[in-house]
Amino acid sequence: MHLNVNRRHFLKAVGTSAAAFTILQAGSARAYAANEKLNIACIGAGGRAGSNIRGTESQNIVALCDVDWQRAAESFEKLPSAKRYRDYRVMLSEMESEIDAVIVSTPDHHHFHASMAAIRLGKHVYCEKPLTHSIWEARELAKAAREAGVATQMGNQAQADNDTRTVREYVMDNAIGPIREAHIWTDRPSRGLHGEYWPQGVPRPTDTPAVPGTMAWDLWIGPAPMRPYHPSYAPFKWRGWWDFGTGALGDMGCHYFDPVYRALKLKAPTSVEAVSTRVNDESYPLGSVVTFHFAARGDMPPVKVQWHDGGLRPPRPDVLEDGNVMAANGVMLVGDEGVILTDWDNGWHMFPESRAREYGAPPKVLARSPGHHEEWILACKGGPKAGSNFDWAGPLTEGVLLGNVALRAQLRDDLTQKKLLWDSEEMAFTNHLAANQFLRRDYRAGWEL
Repeated sequence: MHLNVNRRHFLKAVGTSAAAFTILQAGSARAYAANEKLNIACIGAGGRAGSNIRGTESQNIVALCDVDWQRAAESFEKLPSAKRYRDYRVMLSEMESEIDAVIVSTPDHHHFHASMAAIRLGKHVYCEKPLTHSIWEARELAKAAREAGVATQMGNQAQADNDTRTVREYVMDNAIGPIREAHIWTDRPSRGLHGEYWPQGVPRPTDTPAVPGTMAWDLWIGPAPMRPYHPSYAPFKWRGWWDFGTGALGDMGCHYFDPVYRALKLKAPTSVEAVSTRVNDESYPLGSVVTFHFAARGDMPPVKVQWHDGGLRPPRPDVLEDGNVMAANGVMLVGDEGVILTDWDNGWHMFPESRAREYGAPPKVLARSPGHHEEWILACKGGPKAGSNFDWAGPLTEGVLLGNVALRAQLRDDLTQKKLLWDSEEMAFTNHLAANQFLRRDYRAGWEL
């Protein structure tokens, strides 16, 4: 069944929208015994899904769905009693009464459809980052989860780390004074000259190799425009294509922006602008710099947040002494009295070093997490909301994806290198209406929502 058919079936089964809300609330709020396990269905069973399966192996994984059973073979072997599916719409329809929660570990272009289908059936949802492929989808999905009363979590695992709490504690203690600037950078997509991640800045391939016998290509395409199979898209290289992925920003932005948003109490930016290597209408550019501006928040001043990818990095701050290295991936908060910097693998460090020695460590005032997946499991069983529940993850994803909209707007001559003014409440750019066309996408026939 198509998603719109599933929705009609669901609404018919529960009656009016008010009744649907009541039933969803009741289903999601039921009490669990201390040792009771969730019945979880996994949409996506190969690749990244393996880590999410391991993270929830304390529960019952009752169903596995993947369009490529060879890629999913390891999970199938590990969980031989789990029912196997290729089409998550069929799985959700057939197993609606048997599952409590759903994990979505698909390519980005399926995140919204798979998560929304589960939410409409009153299932708790864990979805990989970025939450959705478009800004409109992020807002709609967060709204649907809120109205359904289900427990949610996005897969930006570092939000649960102690380091994320430490940087917040630095800022709460005013360790480097008012912060007016932040920089985030990554070596993705190219990782220098080695091309170890995925291609970007390339045209669509013209050859048409045969679809692997283990893959259901039509289901892999899903809501995206149909095109012939090519190994340049699947299984992993889809990230660099506009139709399927969300580029370097979508891959790493939800990880790296999260501690900055939390520490600086950021909400929606007021503007976004992008410069990049050559942009085409098939794949993301090889490298880009995207600048976001945020208004003042309480006693915090306005702040500029700048994203750098493709191996590009921000200027080296003067407070870094000789020998201090800015790694290939990092986040830096620039305050009036110093900087706090992380290479993402070795915690947060204050500079200059003389100030760091004088200051020491910030007071530990924030509660630590039991673990990223465990947060979601506890929330499903009636515990507190998970740290990256969709009310948090939706706005965070919107902010990250605004950068991609600014990049794509460069395809229009009248928008090239323009600052786009953002009205979050209206979900629209106010000074360049043509850029609003990139806030959502059309869906292939049979996948409309």
